[in-house]
Amino acid sequence: MSLRFKWLLKPASALVCFALCDAALHTSSRAAEPQTRPNILFFFADDWGKLASFYAVNDHPSIHDVARTPNLQEHAKSSLIFTNAFVNAPSCTPCRSSLLSGQHFWRTGSASILSGAIWNQQLDGWPLMLHDDGYYIGKSYKVWSPGRPADAPFGNQRYAYQQAGSDFNRFSQVATRLIESGSDLDAAKAKLLDQVEANFDQFLNNCPDDQPFCYWFGPTNTHRKWTKGSGKALWGIDPAELVGKLPKFLPDVAEIREDMADYLGEIAALDAAFGRLKSRLHVSGRLENTLIFISGDHGPPGFGRGKCNLYDFGTMVPLMISGPGVVANQVTDRLVSLPDLAPTILKAVGISVPANMTGNPINEVMADPQAAAIVNANDVSVHRFVLAGRERHVAQARAGYLPYPQRSLRTKDYLLIRNFKPDRYPMGDPIQLNEDPNVDLFDSNTPALSQDNLVEETYTTLPDEDAGPTKAWLIQHRNESAYRKFYELAYGKRAEIELYDVKADPDQINNLAEDPNWQTIRQELLVTMMSELDRTNDPRVVDDGAFFETPPMSSPLEKNK
Repeated sequence: MSLRFKWLLKPASALVCFALCDAALHTSSRAAEPQTRPNILFFFADDWGKLASFYAVNDHPSIHDVARTPNLQEHAKSSLIFTNAFVNAPSCTPCRSSLLSGQHFWRTGSASILSGAIWNQQLDGWPLMLHDDGYYIGKSYKVWSPGRPADAPFGNQRYAYQQAGSDFNRFSQVATRLIESGSDLDAAKAKLLDQVEANFDQFLNNCPDDQPFCYWFGPTNTHRKWTKGSGKALWGIDPAELVGKLPKFLPDVAEIREDMADYLGEIAALDAAFGRLKSRLHVSGRLENTLIFISGDHGPPGFGRGKCNLYDFGTMVPLMISGPGVVANQVTDRLVSLPDLAPTILKAVGISVPANMTGNPINEVMADPQAAAIVNANDVSVHRFVLAGRERHVAQARAGYLPYPQRSLRTKDYLLIRNFKPDRYPMGDPIQLNEDPNVDLFDSNTPALSQDNLVEETYTTLPDEDAGPTKAWLIQHRNESAYRKFYELAYGKRAEIELYDVKADPDQINNLAEDPNWQTIRQELLVTMMSELDRTNDPRVVDDGAFFETPPMSSPLEKNK
């Protein structure tokens, strides 16, 4: 790669590529005795987009420069880092449905939406496949939700290890309260991290020494809401450090910089938790034989064009892999979609990969990124592109409980998005808060809202985006000429086809879809995407998406379920 990451110690050519362990070379049957098969630590954080210090690049000022992730950055030296990892859906439940099943989210039935999701028991989920093949499994916090039954593809709560507490999931709120009650800063943070460690210790202590394990750590603290000012108060992240480093679709103003600093504070907490988990693995003597996967389920919440969006800020996530059969201290720009991890894990432990999985294993990339970068342009299995999409997020976001259907195709050079219903609002209907619900927020004659309670009240308008200070600021300043464009970029209706040159326009601001000079590329990408949707039986391209547009997929939520 031409970019030089700040943590990378050695050039790629100087690295030794390790051979895959025997178990990773076979998928037809169990390839080794249980005690020689690799353990799995799956570290998967809610709403954690691609923001971490190990993505900081020399001479490229960005938010990564301000992130505080020292444990992960140190771990990067023993890991393979992916710079082009994407989710299949930028919404919690459908993303996790695709990740756990190894399939595109649109193939998972009623698990393909967030509000109203029901897990399809006919789907193969890799954690329970590992359990059935001799793995000791356990999880702390979130695996698959919201949906019914919660965490179904991990055995519901049968394998939960969270008796020591779950306060970590409200990190800034609880830590702030402890400090206000007289605790010092370090003790307050340690109390929450002790719970993380105790849960993992109980799991490790219960796991037989001769049995391989799979442990899923699913923190939710990076999901809103977090305490205002906590990034600086708890982690020393000064919002002023973000001046000139926000993406171009966000106003570079104090309120939004502070909001981003607070989000980075929650990411710092993730980093601290990872440090505790890795330390316990080392002490237990199991670190060397453990495959560690680190990622998140989509982009940041409550910031325009992040969560619930198909732009890179919404679909691009961190991905770091380490352990047996994985090269160390190296970076790859290979395109990867998170559903690829399901067949990858199965292949690594010697379990047959189900034929219905649409994910493509990346074991060869893990062993030798340089050789695996050679692609066959006629073979969709070699990651020439990744696909993503969304349907329904919040049930009441639009009249009739309708979704906002989108699909995208991302190559290394371009992003193409198709908005199937461009007459709808992408982040939900804009209703006036505390006033006439029929008043359109996009009407320039609508007065600006009061800041009083605005953060809390923004849950009721444009509901597909989480409430928070950034969303509230954009709503409050939407009629000011200097900031109107930011509001429209976040919440305005979108063209049916969007096309972006991601190298020239990394923030995806300039839609080239109607530019005469880009029609050949537009058509090639659109034909490829629609062909893949058809090939993989996407219900969106059948009968005008009737499956997603009619009950039960577009029904109000059932109560008391």
